[in-house]
Amino acid sequence: MTAANMKTLNVTWLGEQRYLGVSESGHQLLIDNSATKVGVSPMEALLGALATCTAYDVVEVMKKRRTPLASYRIEVEGQRADTDPKRYTHITVRHIVTGEGITAEALDRAAHLSHEKYCSVAASLNSEITVETRVEAN
Repeated sequence: MTAANMKTLNVTWLGEQRYLGVSESGHQLLIDNSATKVGVSPMEALLGALATCTAYDVVEVMKKRRTPLASYRIEVEGQRADTDPKRYTHITVRHIVTGEGITAEALDRAAHLSHEKYCSVAASLNSEITVETRVEAN
């Protein structure tokens, strides 16, 4: 494994169930599962990582197909098991876009390319998790 393949995040406990993650580039991520939340929970952060990873891919694929997006948002929902470790058992990723000449078919291809080939977060998730992709082109 080369240094280029290694990513690090240093996490510091701030009290209660609040943590500050600092990446090797100095960027910060507040993870908070305390009673008075001021950050996202670890499981929300996982959903956010999946959403932003696939968003990066979709934006690039659509740009390469000469149908750049005018607006784009992702709604991601995770269904968790009732018993510990309460892992995600199903995740739905809904891609919602607007833009000149964008079709649901092209967006669907871009989203599936991301989830099946390019998104390292999706590839890193446990193979028992079902990731469902939904698209909406407005």
